[in-house]
This record gives sequence, structure tokens and C-alpha cells, in this order.
Amino acid sequence: MPNLNKETIEKSAAAGAVLVSFALAAFFAFFVWLTFPKGNGIDTTEAIVSWVAVGLLILAVVLTHLVYARILFRDSRSGRAA
Repeated sequence: MPNLNKETIEKSAAAGAVLVSFALAAFFAFFVWLTFPKGNGIDTTEAIVSWVAVGLLILAVVLTHLVYARILFRDSRSGRAA
């Protein structure tokens, strides 16, 4: 079993939280592209309402992940417990 100290685990968890944030941003970009009004189906008003609704949820999750990543990166550098 590899020797995993606390700092390594904290750095890995923080990097994972940042990667989740990037993945959610990419998912939102795909969602906007998918629901972009093309003439048939969803209209502009419904598209904007769905972008705002989904965007606010994704923004909340991304901000939460970034706050935890910042805490984990800071703690891994200082060597103190969370």
C-alpha cells in the first residue's frame, strides 16, 4: 500500500473539487447548446428561463466546491488539521 500522508490526500481532494467545477461548467455549456432555440420546439423565453434555473443550481454547486478546494489547499500547505 502506498504511503499516503494527510497533505497528499488533501491536495488530491482539492484538485478533484476543482475538476468537478470545470466539469459542471462544461456540462452547463453543453446544456445551453442543447437547449438553444433552433426554430422548432423550445422558444427563446423558455430557453432563458431554463438557463437561469439550471445555471443558478450549477453555480451554487461550483462555488461550494471551490470554497472546499480553497480550504483543502490552504490546509495542505499549512499542515494543520481542518
